[in-house]
Amino acid sequence: MTATLIDGKAFAAGIREKVAAHVAPLKSDHGLTPGLAVVLVGEDPASQVYVRNKGEQTREAGMASFEHRLSADTSEADLLALIDRLNADPSVHGILVQLPLPDHIGEAKVINAIDPAKDVDGFHISNVGLLATGQKSMVPCTPLGCLLMLRDALGSLSGLNAVVVGRSNIVGKPMAQLLLADSCTVTIAHSRTRDLLEVCRGADILVAAVGRPQMIPGDWVKPGATVIDVGINRVPAPEKGEGKTRLVGDVDFASAVEVAGAITPVPGGVGPMTIACLLANTVTACCRANGLPEPEGLTA
Repeated sequence: MTATLIDGKAFAAGIREKVAAHVAPLKSDHGLTPGLAVVLVGEDPASQVYVRNKGEQTREAGMASFEHRLSADTSEADLLALIDRLNADPSVHGILVQLPLPDHIGEAKVINAIDPAKDVDGFHISNVGLLATGQKSMVPCTPLGCLLMLRDALGSLSGLNAVVVGRSNIVGKPMAQLLLADSCTVTIAHSRTRDLLEVCRGADILVAAVGRPQMIPGDWVKPGATVIDVGINRVPAPEKGEGKTRLVGDVDFASAVEVAGAITPVPGGVGPMTIACLLANTVTACCRANGLPEPEGLTA
């Protein structure tokens, strides 16, 4: 048995189409253009590529893209002042500050300066609390993407055993909250978990988000389980030539694909969903700000 591949690229394209389909009537019927502001501090090459892709996909969906590129020596006060201006700007519905930030800027301070209603990353302490208590919040993009793929692959998640390996604030914890809200029985496991193999093997849904290459082999996967691999790790690939690398997930794909019922590949699985869900969150924020119905199929 070989697992069904969950094609994140195709699924993300479908999400972006839904976003564009929701944006068009917002513009024509209500004179509203959802706007996303992305702030990049410094010259990190990976962040620059990511910001450029966000801008392109935002515009393709018919939305307004505002990019603020600041030098690495920008002061914390200047960054907070920019966030204040974006909070007050009615044409901006979503604000995202690209992480990581330079060492002299307090990450938590910056995240919590964003208006929670415009916090399309879902990292503000208010949104974390709202999500944890089952109230309407902005949901972090990567876990939201994972949830939408799981619902598409499995239908109802009610009663399923879900194991999330990883306890980060960005993926592990919010993923567990979302699965709980969909009536899964949820275990959060991590590097200190005893008998991690047995814990993973009990999962109908296994979400790997630890950032350790190929940590979870196929014999840790319950036969027929759905595996969502959030990990993106660069490992040496001498077969491609000296100094070359390739991307792998936190799951050993070659062995897991023989056991799982469905699995996301790396690359091409969860990765493309992150920006698609960022666009979805921006449209949701725009609708909420203007008292309009939220887009169906794009929220938790």
